[in-house]
Amino acid sequence: MASGIGRACGELFVQAGARVVLLDRDEQAVQAAACETGPGARARLLYLDVTNAEAVDEVFSEAAFLEGRIDVLVNNAGIVIRRPTLELELEDWQRVVDVNMTGVFLCARAAGRYMLTQQSGAIVNTASMLGLSGGGLYPNLSYQATKGAIVNMTRALAVEWARSGVRVNAVAPTWVRTPFIVGLMEKPELMEEIRRVMMFVSS
Repeated sequence: MASGIGRACGELFVQAGARVVLLDRDEQAVQAAACETGPGARARLLYLDVTNAEAVDEVFSEAAFLEGRIDVLVNNAGIVIRRPTLELELEDWQRVVDVNMTGVFLCARAAGRYMLTQQSGAIVNTASMLGLSGGGLYPNLSYQATKGAIVNMTRALAVEWARSGVRVNAVAPTWVRTPFIVGLMEKPELMEEIRRVMMFVSS
């Protein structure tokens, strides 16, 4: 969350007066964000690999200790491996599943422990429009499958935790100009097709 959509969300929360903890497994991104944020900002930056269950629990415990409580979680960690299905190795499939699906579960579970105790809280999971469709512009099975899983995981958590005062929702962004789509931006014809599709969807 030290770059891209996650970083933007953190900045908006800071502007709204919230105390923010940004978590990212990219140590360089964390360090860069820390330098840009400055010493007077209301944001902490901590290193976290969301696929490590023990580390997730430890970092959320640290965040709760430092800030006193956890009120909002934006679950935004994600990776993508865009390959035709027959060329997608099991190891790469598992990498995407571990970050995009299991990581969301681990962070939601860790935050949920504090929110359920407080009887209040909000979790926002970052799904994708590709989690609601079969895509079509290029092969991206592991990403689409995991983002689709996030949609239903969000529904399940929302039902399970609603009576305890914890809201769970998901957002499904389209393509956003961040480092996440650099590989796509290097293909002018594909980007033109993406723009055409986006114009059709928004009309």
